[in-house]
Amino acid sequence: MHSADRQTHPILCVVGARPNFMKIAPIMAAFGSGPHALPARLLHTGQHYDEAMNHQFFEELGIPRPDINLEVGSASHAVQTAEIMRRFEPVLDAEQPAAVLVVGDVNSTIACALVASKKGIPVIHVEAGLRSYDRAMPEEINRVLTDQISDLLFITERSARANLLREGIADERIHFVGNVMIDTLHHNLKRAVPAAQTLGRPVPGQGYAVLTLHRPSNVDHSDVLQSLLETVNGIALRIPVVFPLHPRTRAQIEKHGLGRLLDNPNLITLPPLGYLQMLGLMQQARLVLTDSGGIQEETTALGVPCITLRHNTERPITVDEGTNTVVGQDREKIMAAFAAVMDGSGKAGRIPEFWDGQASQRIAAFLHDWLGVE
Repeated sequence: MHSADRQTHPILCVVGARPNFMKIAPIMAAFGSGPHALPARLLHTGQHYDEAMNHQFFEELGIPRPDINLEVGSASHAVQTAEIMRRFEPVLDAEQPAAVLVVGDVNSTIACALVASKKGIPVIHVEAGLRSYDRAMPEEINRVLTDQISDLLFITERSARANLLREGIADERIHFVGNVMIDTLHHNLKRAVPAAQTLGRPVPGQGYAVLTLHRPSNVDHSDVLQSLLETVNGIALRIPVVFPLHPRTRAQIEKHGLGRLLDNPNLITLPPLGYLQMLGLMQQARLVLTDSGGIQEETTALGVPCITLRHNTERPITVDEGTNTVVGQDREKIMAAFAAVMDGSGKAGRIPEFWDGQASQRIAAFLHDWLGVE
């Protein structure tokens, strides 16, 4: 496509699953108004589709309703990726976008990037270059492959550039803009739902911990899940633990007959929460225990201690500069990290470079020039 055509054709922005929503919201806002406004259309693959959750997230985050919804639904990785590709191709033929912008590392990210790349349409990857170096994680495969076929790679932390250069990606394609998810956090802090409202009771005097668990490596194996829940019960002896239960996790707890481990009155289970509820809960927490990538970043931005229940992280800046400690699934390591937080010897952390709420504006400014928009 000639640069003159690029100016008039929209950027097609792809969203597929809940983690994408927090990343696309500030990008759509930056494209929609201000000095670097750009024509853009939003496509939802429907990879994670729950009408109530989708409505809640789109409404809360001010994301425009998608222009296009592929409605693929859930399936195995292979079936879902193939179905997204199959439904996305005719959309590209009809839309003729100037570029396709994908965020994060879900199946929709790689599926849409692949189709666009093979049709000669530029691919823009937001949150590029993050690496856990764990190929057992489906997200790691999605990240590595999407980066290889992207024309522009926007990174959240400087270490991502070194990862990409090692993989043979040209330096001029890589641009350090900061973290769009932190833009969303900054924008919504004043609107966060107070913890007492979410809990339906006053915040305990000694504070509380927040737990999130959803990764297959933690919830799909009964022995690992049992060990983690027993460890959490140990933590709940000292401080209440608030546990918003992911549907997948709840199903696995029931499947493996571990429901008794949720009977502790100091373990407060909740249904899945909206973004503003979760933000308020984390903001007021003494600490957060998680296996989520996004929450590692959000806790660093909030200055709240984070204990990551994984053996690795693709977000090393949260460990090197932030509040995050990676402990894996080992009970002793988890309890030692918890004890450090409780006695005040845990990490204080600092806010990383460009985590200032302006990343999406930097992306819009760059693309405005790149597309030659008048």
